[in-house]
Amino acid sequence: MKKDFISLRDLDKKTIIFLFQETKRYKKIFKKKKLLNRLKGKIGVLLFEKPSLRTRVTFETALKQLGGESIYLAPTDVQMGKRESVKDIAKNLSRWVDLIIVRTFSHNVTKELKEWATIPVINALDDYEHPCQALADYYTIWEREKNLEKIRLGFIGDGNNVCHSLMLGAKILGIKMMVATPKGYEPDKEIFEFSKDFVRVTNDPKEVVKTCDYLYTDVWVSMGQENEREKRLKDFQEFQINKELLKLAEKECKIMHCLPAHRGEEITDDVLDSENSIVLEQAENRLHIQRTLILYLLNLIKLPSSVKK
Repeated sequence: MKKDFISLRDLDKKTIIFLFQETKRYKKIFKKKKLLNRLKGKIGVLLFEKPSLRTRVTFETALKQLGGESIYLAPTDVQMGKRESVKDIAKNLSRWVDLIIVRTFSHNVTKELKEWATIPVINALDDYEHPCQALADYYTIWEREKNLEKIRLGFIGDGNNVCHSLMLGAKILGIKMMVATPKGYEPDKEIFEFSKDFVRVTNDPKEVVKTCDYLYTDVWVSMGQENEREKRLKDFQEFQINKELLKLAEKECKIMHCLPAHRGEEITDDVLDSENSIVLEQAENRLHIQRTLILYLLNLIKLPSSVKK
């Protein structure tokens, strides 16, 4: 049976920790500039409706470091659901390549690709989730902490796709998380219902800052929301991560951001570039965790029987 990764819910805790352990092992190998040929003869297609720096570079690098090849299809190359149906695109790609990595505006597109493709599909971002980002974020914390259940994660900003995936991960991994958004920008109700045993939602950013070990934020205006920009900037003005707000935080509180950052909006320069900021660790770990994820989805690494359900 094929494996897909379009949501954090596609993995249980044991599998995630296994991927973290394998990522740590492979990370040491690749830090020594040693390339492997695990993907020799394999091709991954990057099917992108939205442009990207980190997502494209890390996935293409991961494929090539493992001995595979990549094909990048830009937004103008394939107009999913317009020039050709998602169903037909999925079926055709399944005959030519070994892996689909999709970055799209619609979670429905992601789900439809998964339904019709006979090869693994990876959600590299859609409007509902950003699971690869959350996986890298939790790996970044795990590298530092190991015992994730003792961690308190705070998120301040929009209850968006990144927030959704972090909430799902908090539930799966047993991490206490608090989310602060302006009224009307709370996370999706279904996501909250799934994760509510471990996640609290408030409209007070100060409440979050006082109680977290890791503090996360994301842009207030995402791609495709440009027409809402002025309203969003006004609604979110009390939710900026700055030195004044961080006076309420613990001294060792680490700052996280999925990038790209809109400096001076959701976060100030001095905070983003501070010693407590681990945003570049997060960005680097996108490469490392996605490399392991590809191997797992293609059945080139498997959970040891001793840790299976």
